[in-house]
Amino acid sequence: MTINYNLLMLKHSELASERLILRPFKLEDAEDMFEFTSDAETTKYIYEPHKDINKTLNVLANYYIKEAIGKYAVVLKESKKLIGIVEFRVHEDNKSGELGYTLSRHYWGKGYMTEACKLLLDLAFNTLQLERVFAGHELNNSASGKVLLRLGMTQEGILRKDRMSKGELVDSVHYSILRDEYNVTH
Repeated sequence: MTINYNLLMLKHSELASERLILRPFKLEDAEDMFEFTSDAETTKYIYEPHKDINKTLNVLANYYIKEAIGKYAVVLKESKKLIGIVEFRVHEDNKSGELGYTLSRHYWGKGYMTEACKLLLDLAFNTLQLERVFAGHELNNSASGKVLLRLGMTQEGILRKDRMSKGELVDSVHYSILRDEYNVTH
């Protein structure tokens, strides 16, 4: 039986944990999103900070809303405030998934991103029946690596001058977790 990953992702476009809701983006998220996308510390290893809310509106409309599958707004359950982004891309050809995230620096160190990513690992292995989930981060962004290790991922290695970040080539650290490894711990 062939798995329709897009259909399953759509059926699971909203996920919830104890403190968080992961849901599709909407234009009303622009103000909260601009709050962290305009912050140079939050975006340090990812992209240039947004200079005005119009940039954020355009990114929301043309990227997060236009093709919404696998793109989740990370929202605090209690206050309904958008505090970050989690993306999950399925690579059907090798039954794997790719995880990426951004979290407002005002919420760092509270376990929110680990909590959000655990929801996606559960989706990946228990619903989508994937064999592997992987992620990477810029070498200097050790905090991101700590999240991946807390998720049970194994560091696979460093790819030198692997990707462009703010106009320069940077090294990336790569991690993964296999279905068997996930099943042992969950």
